[in-house]
Amino acid sequence: MNAETLIDPSATSGMPAPFWFVEFFKVLGFTLHAVPMNLWYAGLLVAMLLWIGRNEHGRRFSTRLMRQMPVIVALGVNFGVVPLLFTQVAYYKVFYPATILMAWFWLLIVVLLIPAYYGVYFYASGLRGEAGLTPARKAAGWTSAVFFIAIGFLFANGLSLMAHVERWPELWQAHRMGGAALGTALNIGDPSLWPRWLLMFGLALTTTAAWVFFDAAFFARAESEDYRRWAARFAPGLYTFGMIFFAAAGSWYVFGTWPAELRQTMTAGGLLVLTMATGMAPGLPFLLLWMRRNGLPTRAAAALIALAQFGVLGINAISRHLVQKVSLEGFLDVSAQPLAVQWGPMAVFLTTFLLGLGVIAWMLAQLGKTPEGPLEL
Repeated sequence: MNAETLIDPSATSGMPAPFWFVEFFKVLGFTLHAVPMNLWYAGLLVAMLLWIGRNEHGRRFSTRLMRQMPVIVALGVNFGVVPLLFTQVAYYKVFYPATILMAWFWLLIVVLLIPAYYGVYFYASGLRGEAGLTPARKAAGWTSAVFFIAIGFLFANGLSLMAHVERWPELWQAHRMGGAALGTALNIGDPSLWPRWLLMFGLALTTTAAWVFFDAAFFARAESEDYRRWAARFAPGLYTFGMIFFAAAGSWYVFGTWPAELRQTMTAGGLLVLTMATGMAPGLPFLLLWMRRNGLPTRAAAALIALAQFGVLGINAISRHLVQKVSLEGFLDVSAQPLAVQWGPMAVFLTTFLLGLGVIAWMLAQLGKTPEGPLEL
């Protein structure tokens, strides 16, 4: 069987927006989603580990992050709608077949997300209530951390399978009945899946480290000076660990799993600059954090570090998008689809998107004016 026979054959009335528009918001949406997503993907686990440690300041940061986590999860889930929407708009011919092959696992994401979300609330309420962190609340916190990591693994499966059409026939043959897909396939046989998943976890650790510093500068003015000095020292250490993790997984991904054609494309001309920038980008926030490790976190330094880390995530998102596009070139040319611009929906989307960003920026500004910032929900 040819892989092309499993690609969605349905005709389209045309792309509802220019392809550059779709690409731009797919990448921007993923970058915005990655900020809070990183904090629950790796930050939640870091918070749980710090809580069982004996360091008073580590437990204090754990408390702060876990009280913020319900809002962080809400922002991440809502921001995640944007890249998923534009992925479905442009890549529906490969997105839907890939997720049908793993349908039950794709639906499992929702099954895991709901208790993980409620578990975060349940845990956070124990940090503020008289009952404290009961065994049930501690169990809820650890369960949420594990569930969010599992969700990341399932998303990595779906998106990697979408870009590796050549694997579909094998998976369909192994997971079918009477010619119908059972929806029980996972892409675990793809050598690129594991480093891709671990790469994102390393990146999430670096974002968590940047948040430690940012939170101490903007939202922890009521905390002791000792705590804020600890945050300035802890952040670069955690960032170093995350950057090493990212570099190891990224090297495995690029040099161990990229086909020769993909590697040749991504290391030629301007794409070579992008590929190198993607690998080197974490160096800037790393240096900025280490330069501030012996002082108190300031808002100017925190804003610069946050902007640099957002750039790290943005460059990574661009590279991921281009790798996906190049991997699909032999099966699907997304940019060649006919165009039928729907100006009304585009205007509604842009208006609501900008208003939403404005409201979130205003909320964060108001929280920054309070002594405790977003510590209290």
